[in-house]
Amino acid sequence: MERLGKYELRSLLGEGATSAVYLAWDPFAQREVAIKRIYPEVLRDPDRGRLYRHLLINEASLAGRLCHPHIAHIYDAMVDDDNGYVVMEYVPGGTLEQFCRPDALLPFDRVIEIIFKATRALDYAYHQGITHRDIKPANILMVSPEGQDIKLSDFGAALFTASDTTQISGVGSPAYMSPQQVREMPLTHQTDIYSLGVVMYQLLTGRLPFEATNNYSLLYRIANETPPTPATLRPEIPEELDAIVQRAMQKDLSERYETWVEFSHDLAHAFRNIGLATRKSALSETQKFQTLRSLTFFREFSDVEIWEVLRFSEWRFAQPGTVILKEGEPGDHFCFLARGEARVSKHGRLLHLLTPGDCFGEMAVFSAGSGVRTASVEASTEVEIITVRSRALQRASDACRMHFYKAFLEVLATRLSMTSARFANV
Repeated sequence: MERLGKYELRSLLGEGATSAVYLAWDPFAQREVAIKRIYPEVLRDPDRGRLYRHLLINEASLAGRLCHPHIAHIYDAMVDDDNGYVVMEYVPGGTLEQFCRPDALLPFDRVIEIIFKATRALDYAYHQGITHRDIKPANILMVSPEGQDIKLSDFGAALFTASDTTQISGVGSPAYMSPQQVREMPLTHQTDIYSLGVVMYQLLTGRLPFEATNNYSLLYRIANETPPTPATLRPEIPEELDAIVQRAMQKDLSERYETWVEFSHDLAHAFRNIGLATRKSALSETQKFQTLRSLTFFREFSDVEIWEVLRFSEWRFAQPGTVILKEGEPGDHFCFLARGEARVSKHGRLLHLLTPGDCFGEMAVFSAGSGVRTASVEASTEVEIITVRSRALQRASDACRMHFYKAFLEVLATRLSMTSARFANV
């Protein structure tokens, strides 16, 4: 079996003009990994060798630095005179390229999920001082071909600080470059916003916004022309999605999305407005993320922790009159009200009303007593309920649990304050 350092090469996953990607086995960590290996002849080339060493070192410097559910982990790297490779997380679903053809387009809701997750990952990278600079479908990996979970990869061309404006010539795909990148202007995260807009354009239409017979003509068109809108090429594209792509791809920075948060917000808003028939029976992860992020309880949770909560929480709708929690029954979970109103009662007497954002049921889970419900909760309107079971919380990361406990203390303090005020007015 061929080896590369300590790694056992198992199969070739893909190859290009300068490198090949292998599925390999890490015998120390006991896991499958992907290894991107630069061809030795490229490294020895007097012109290209220096460039690709720089890219490898650039990407290797991120090992352990970017920890996000939608960024592929970088584990290891090695560069010498004859060998250069980066070892990264193996993501088995292929790249987003497979869904950029007119005969393989994804449903609109799935496109929104993918682009939304990319915006959150790139926003995370931005807050780490990193701009990707080479966003394209080939660098967006699918966890599985059937799902919408993604992992961003290939940060070799990345900027590492806001003041780093170094251009790396000869790297990147011209079709996805922003006008600022084409003109070799100083770049910010807005260049990635433009590039992700191009990816979204291609996912919706199956074609690129600009095409030409040579790179010179292509770069000229990117810098000077306005592409046809996605809806012009595919009339069934919802107006909201058409508008998002156009704003992301504005040539003028002042008219382009200024922040990733704005981009994410419009994607979530578009999802709510396009009237998907399955919206209630199968809430999208975009909706769930935005719901959790909007709740006061989760305001100090990081994006990574919000995604973690999303994974282990349960979501459901209930009709008016549904008993959500029943007085006297044992409790192994607590809930949040995401939408609607509910009544809290004890011995049939109304205690108070719950509104969106309220937490309830946690006392039975955390009390040192019998762990039974001390009151009943009944839906007054149609409600959306988020449930977290105690065993799921116990398996959560330390940081996630810490934020739960801190938020619960704030909830308890608020309730005690309200109770004191009520008694003071009696």
